[in-house]
Parts: sequence; C-alpha cells; structure tokens
Amino acid sequence: MKMKFPLFTPVLAMAMALPAGAQPPAAKLVAEKSQIVFVSKQMGVPVEGTFKKFDAQVAFDPKKPEGGSVALQIDTASAGFGVPMSDAELPKQPWFDAAHFPQASFQSSAIKALGEGRFEMVGKLTIKGTSKNVTVPVSIAPAPGGNYAVATGSLTIQRLDYKVGDGEWTDTSMVGNEVQVRFRFTLAGLGPL
Repeated sequence: MKMKFPLFTPVLAMAMALPAGAQPPAAKLVAEKSQIVFVSKQMGVPVEGTFKKFDAQVAFDPKKPEGGSVALQIDTASAGFGVPMSDAELPKQPWFDAAHFPQASFQSSAIKALGEGRFEMVGKLTIKGTSKNVTVPVSIAPAPGGNYAVATGSLTIQRLDYKVGDGEWTDTSMVGNEVQVRFRFTLAGLGPL
C-alpha cells in the first residue's frame, strides 16, 4: 500500500525519506509547560527575558535519534523582559524587527546520541533572515508523575551575528554581544528513553 503525504510539511517530507517502518514517532510540544529564556548583559548586569509564543514539530525516536527531525518556530514579537518600556522596544527594527521577521527558527539537520539521555542537535538557527549553523546539546528525561518527557538545553549566540541590536546598539558596552539561550520543552508522545 502506497502512502501519500503532503510535501509542504517539512516533518512529513523528512519522514518520507526514511525507509518504511523507520518513521520516528511524532511528539507534541506542550507549550504551557515549556519555556525559552534568553540572558544578555546590560551594562555588565545579566538580564533575563523570555519568548512567550513558540511551537515545535518533533519527529524523534530517542533510541534511533539519527533519523529524527526537530523544527522550532519562535514568535519574535513575544520577546520580553517583563519591563513595559523594554518590551515595547524589542519588536522594533533595531532589535527583532518583528514586522519584517515575525519568526525566528531552528531546523535540525543531524541528531546524535551521546548516551544517558544526552543528545547533540546540529542545525540552522535563523534570526532576522540570517541563518547560522549551531550545535545544541540537549538532555531528555521523563517528567515526574506524567506521560511526558522534558528536553532541556542551552546555547550561546552572538546577537550581532544576527543583527539583533542594530545601529547604535552595536556598541557592546551597553548591551553585551553574547546571549545565552536556555530552553525547557515538555513533550507528549516521545518514544521511550
């Protein structure tokens, strides 16, 4: 029996490339139990912000990670520090320019098991139309008292590589260039670890 999948769906397109029977299970992101945090230094002091809206498509078997795929989309207008004045500036042109670049994204190209629930995901991170290859260490563990798994990890990026904080904000004495991104994704339906 021949199965047909819509080609416009990247996760399904990835699954089509796999041999029959090797399609990794799809897991669902539980957004209300997940978070993406970013930490930058403003005048040398660490300041923590969050993205409030994001989604992910995860087709991943922890026992055979090399056949998996992870795609993440982040709503750039949802970035905030919890300070109204700063939050109003982040979607504007010098920073995320959400009007022209409403989403940042990550698309995996390779996933490798490192043992003991640890993985390495290589892929493209795209922010403000600029894409860079990144390597993201990820740990996955069962969530206590539920049928969920929790994926955690972090990576450090240079904001100026993506033109975040353009123009007068390229001066790194006010806002540091280095930004740590941390995430905690709760997933339903991930295969056994």
